[in-house]
Amino acid sequence: MARINRKELKKDKFALEIGHTVTLFEEHRTEIVRYGGVALAVVVIIIGYMMYSGRRHSAREQMLARAIQIQESPVGPPTPGQNLNFPTQDVKEQAALTAFSEVKAHYGSTPEGQIAQYYLGSIHADQGKLAEAEKIYKEVADRADQKYASLAKLSLAQIYFADGRADQGESLLRDLMAHPSIFVSSDQATVMLARLMGPKKPAEARKLLEPLRGKTGTVGQTAITALGELPPQ
Repeated sequence: MARINRKELKKDKFALEIGHTVTLFEEHRTEIVRYGGVALAVVVIIIGYMMYSGRRHSAREQMLARAIQIQESPVGPPTPGQNLNFPTQDVKEQAALTAFSEVKAHYGSTPEGQIAQYYLGSIHADQGKLAEAEKIYKEVADRADQKYASLAKLSLAQIYFADGRADQGESLLRDLMAHPSIFVSSDQATVMLARLMGPKKPAEARKLLEPLRGKTGTVGQTAITALGELPPQ
């Protein structure tokens, strides 16, 4: 991946768009939400990577690009003009796991290695292997750069809610609300928390969403939608 420092990210269009990735949740709900939306942040990384990869130069950039290409390849009969196809989803996932594992093994401490590790967690989550995903996400959350750590925390919180540890999930999301990053905005963490706690605590979820409904753009629209999904008090 092309090197981008934090200062550059803060001032360019990518930083502005990626700070409000709630849009992606709405636009890709059926594709990415299988276990509480654990794959949401992967979409964010893909978009960021595509925007800045351009001409890849280093070995680690090429290795990560290849792994992402595998992950994004179609399943089914060969498609004209498509370099990669996989006969089944299982075959594709195994190839992706191998590719991302190689990036992590060779470049674990670099941004490319951290992205690869995050992908590994998301693949396991999509397979329903939440214990393995949780372990990987924890490592990213504890050791990675803040922007990647925040993505891992977002997904980790959703796993906690999915398996009945709502208190832990809420704690992580409130921490993200208080300490947003380039990739996870305070608004995004707020909406996520409201949606996850909504089924059992609709009144509290409503309190979180009400201040957001008046905001212009995606955030306000998403808050209004989320409010409409809440059960009656």
